[in-house]
Amino acid sequence: MNIHEYQAKELLAKAGLPIPIGRPAFSIAEAQQAADWVRSQSGKPIVVVKAQIHAGGRGKGGGVKVTKTPEETQAAIDKILGMQLVTHQTGPEGKKVGRLLLEQGIDIAKELYAAVVLDRQKGRLVVMASTEGGMDIEEVAAHTPEKIFRQVIDPMIGFAPYQARELAFALGMKSVGTEVVSQAASFFQTMVRAFQELDCSLLEINPLVLTKQGQLLALDAKINFDDNALFRHPAIEALRDLSEEEPAETEAKKFDLSYVKLHGTIGCMVNGAGLAMATMDIIQHYGGMPANFLDVGGGATQEKVTAAFKIITADPAVRGIFVNIFGGIMKCDTIARGIIGAVQEVGLKVPLVVRLEGTNVELGKKLLAESGLNVVAAADMADGAQKIIAFSKSSSADTSTKAAH
Repeated sequence: MNIHEYQAKELLAKAGLPIPIGRPAFSIAEAQQAADWVRSQSGKPIVVVKAQIHAGGRGKGGGVKVTKTPEETQAAIDKILGMQLVTHQTGPEGKKVGRLLLEQGIDIAKELYAAVVLDRQKGRLVVMASTEGGMDIEEVAAHTPEKIFRQVIDPMIGFAPYQARELAFALGMKSVGTEVVSQAASFFQTMVRAFQELDCSLLEINPLVLTKQGQLLALDAKINFDDNALFRHPAIEALRDLSEEEPAETEAKKFDLSYVKLHGTIGCMVNGAGLAMATMDIIQHYGGMPANFLDVGGGATQEKVTAAFKIITADPAVRGIFVNIFGGIMKCDTIARGIIGAVQEVGLKVPLVVRLEGTNVELGKKLLAESGLNVVAAADMADGAQKIIAFSKSSSADTSTKAAH
C-alpha cells in the first residue's frame, strides 16, 4: 500500500523526525488558506506548491513549483490542482492531481538521500544513505555506486548506534560539526524504529536536506506498507486513496487475489506466483504481451476463481485469456467449476485457452469438455501460450474488421 507525501510526513513527524512546515489542500480555497498559514508560521514569503500523486518525478513533470509571492502561489495552485500530471512513473496517461501540499521554502545547504529497505538477498533490513540527494537512486547506483553507503541491520542486535554514526560520517557530517553528526545518527535510528513499528516495506527520504541553519529535514518522503500487516494498523489502512489505485486491483483485494494490471492483451489466470511469472515470460517469448499478473493462490475457492475470471474479462484491452493451472493444493476441478460459473454469468467474448495439470486434472478437463463452452485445451504451457497468442490476434483482427464495417 502506498500513501501520499503529506501523509508520510505526518507519520514521520509523529515518530519524531523533523519535517518542513506544511499543510495539505483539496480545493483552491483550501490551498489559498494553507499558503497563508504556511507564510504566517514560517515568517517567510516562499511557499512550495507540490502535487500529491502516487508517483515520483513530480517536479520534472511540472507538479512542484517554488513561489515567492502570493500571486505566484495562486498561479501555481490554479495550474497544478486538477492537472493531468505525467511523469516517468505514471505512464503517458498521467494522473489527475486532486490534492496539494503547501510547504515552506527551505534554505538548503546539502541534499542527501536516506532510506530503510529490505534486502531480499540478505534477508535483512538495510539503511541506505547517499550524498546524491534529489536524484533517482537507481541512477546513482548505475553510474556512481560508490556514493551509496549501506548498513545491514542484524535482527538479533538491531540498528547499533555506531552504525548510525558511520552513516553520518560517510555523508560528511563530521566536517559540519559534532552536533550535526549526533543529529544525523539520531535521525537514522528514528527512521529504523518508524519502519519497524509501522510495518513498512519502504521508507525513503529523498531529499534529506541539511539546512543552512544546520538542521536536518525530511524534504520529501515516500512510505510503502506491507499489505499483510495492515490488519495491525487500521489508522494506516484509512489513509488509502482509492482514486490512486487501479479499480481492478482494489476489487481483487476483496477476494485476496494477487492482481496487477499490465499493458498487454493476454489475460492470465494462474495459481502460484512463480508459475504466474513464468507464464508472463513465455507469453512474451512467443510474441504476446500479458494484460495482467493474477495469482489465485494455492488454495483458491470456486468463488475466488469466479471473481478472478470476472476481473480479467472486465478489462477491455484483453483479447484472449490463458488459464494455466498446476494443481497441487489447488484442485483442477475447482478451477474448472469456477471458470464455468463465471462464463455462464458474464459470458465469453474472447478466446479462452486452458492448461490444467495436477490434482483431479481428468475431472477438471471432463467438466470443461462437457460444459459446452468454447474452451481450447492446451497440452502444456508452451502450447497454451502459442495458441492464445494466435487466437487473440485473430480476435483483434475480427474486432477491427467489424469496427470498419
